[in-house]
Amino acid sequence: MQVSLIVLAAGLGSRMNSDLPKVLHPLAGVPMLHHALAAGRALEPSRVVVVTGHGAEQVSKSALAYDEACEFVVQDPQLGTAHAVAQAAPLLADAPGDAIVLYGDTPFVRAETLEAMRAARATHAVVILGFVPADPARYGRLIVDGDQLVRIVEYQDATADERAITLCNSGVVCAEARTLFQLVSQVGNQNAAGEYYLTDIVELACALGLSVGFVTCDESETLGINTRAQLAAAEAAFQTRARAEALENGVTLTAPETVFFALDTHIGRDATVGPNVIFGPAVTIESGAEIKGFCHLEGCHVSRGAVVGPFARLRPGAELAEDVHVGNFVEIKNAVLDEGVKVGHLTYIGDAHIGEFTNIGAGTVTCNYDGVMKHRTTIGKRVFIGSDTMLVAPVTVGDDALTASGSVITEDVPAAALALGRARQVNKPGLATALMARLKAIKAAKGKS
Repeated sequence: MQVSLIVLAAGLGSRMNSDLPKVLHPLAGVPMLHHALAAGRALEPSRVVVVTGHGAEQVSKSALAYDEACEFVVQDPQLGTAHAVAQAAPLLADAPGDAIVLYGDTPFVRAETLEAMRAARATHAVVILGFVPADPARYGRLIVDGDQLVRIVEYQDATADERAITLCNSGVVCAEARTLFQLVSQVGNQNAAGEYYLTDIVELACALGLSVGFVTCDESETLGINTRAQLAAAEAAFQTRARAEALENGVTLTAPETVFFALDTHIGRDATVGPNVIFGPAVTIESGAEIKGFCHLEGCHVSRGAVVGPFARLRPGAELAEDVHVGNFVEIKNAVLDEGVKVGHLTYIGDAHIGEFTNIGAGTVTCNYDGVMKHRTTIGKRVFIGSDTMLVAPVTVGDDALTASGSVITEDVPAAALALGRARQVNKPGLATALMARLKAIKAAKGKS
């Protein structure tokens, strides 16, 4: 059965004390909105509608960066969660199958939980996700009769007996799309806040004789983020879980508490990650690779047997083949390094392709930017690039060539050639002593004036 997603992402998040829309604050290297989209993507939805409001253009741009198939509606004014869902009706009212309502500021709902809700739809017209928190606080309460959900009552509208109930509402809903929008259209705002609550669809469904069920999940999945403190707590929770999963999957972390993962970090088993390593978005590390301490990686791919670091930086577009070695204080950006390439230390490689078994000497720079445009450097197989070589792109160095240390290479180097691009050294006997004496005299004269 097909499924559509409705992701609510209209809130400003005033308690974040920020000009940035709440759902765009970063969590595990990406906007928290992406976490909700990632959980929903596992269901292979036919439609994804994001309900925007504050910072609608920014939110839409971010969502499209994750999934270019996203569609958008704007909630203005913002009159509650049922009102937000109703904005999606023009797009999804006739959509076949189910619709699931998710929240852009509730990033940890698991795909398995959403699958359980869809399975429960086999026996219920509407399914609500509930949880039992350590502190029920001001959550809405689920009023149940056996396996049937009778209604949801918001904390401020609840009686003392209802507040004593510990089964709480997460806000996540699964229902047939047509049924969902039919119920939402009947929701009123006769409550303490004067808002249109999505939770009211439960009582409305029961009044129509529809079966309403519930699925429960761990409290950790329902963590909502409304403040900077909650964002920091969510980051800590994500990292703790990601580290445990990496270890369970056969990755060696020599100092787990110092390694930071992004939402989409992929590391193969028998890979080793040293201390103080940070993974930004879109990183894949193959089995058997080693990332030494104090490295920062994002948007890159590291193949089996490669060694990176310590103190290396891999930026987006860095592709390291098998058995590549990238050493300390090396930066790689938008460059492909073929099998067995060695870039030992103190080097920048950007917008380049380096052939297999080439050695790049210390202090080498691919000069890829002319102040307006980027240019590409191509280095062939088995090349030796001498230390402190400046490769002024666009330039090509052929197979088996060699550049002399300290060279500035501005023209293509043929295969098997030796390229020298430096001024001829001239020695002036005795001039160093005379020059130093003159400089000291000038300094002494200035001190007396």
